[in-house]
Amino acid sequence: MKIFICCSKHFYDKIPPIKEKLESMGHVVTLPNSYSNPMLEYEIKHKSKGAHNKWKADMFRLSEQRIKDNDAVLVLNFEKKGQQNYVGGATFIEMYKAFELGKGLFLYNPIPEGMLKDEIESFDPVLINGDL
Repeated sequence: MKIFICCSKHFYDKIPPIKEKLESMGHVVTLPNSYSNPMLEYEIKHKSKGAHNKWKADMFRLSEQRIKDNDAVLVLNFEKKGQQNYVGGATFIEMYKAFELGKGLFLYNPIPEGMLKDEIESFDPVLINGDL
């Protein structure tokens, strides 16, 4: 299976062992858009609002293409600043796009409590509870 990993940049340090495990199982892994330079967004944001808006829009378009090119999306949702199983705005959009395109959708941990819980539940993700 070809799997696109989506998550907050704050979880990028957790990706290498997950990627390695998935690849050892025969899967092909696509890493998050800004994985090679997670701080690029902050750099662009400090240049100008217009540059940041364009960059974000470009990242959404890139995500859409990557989701189309893969069989599934694996969302890594861990604790972030006291929020259990955190899913940020960009990751939520990637989840929706996977749902919209009929791709497999997997959550590493349970669906987070909060205002998007009903929407995430409606995507009918497979909860793997850390079991790759």
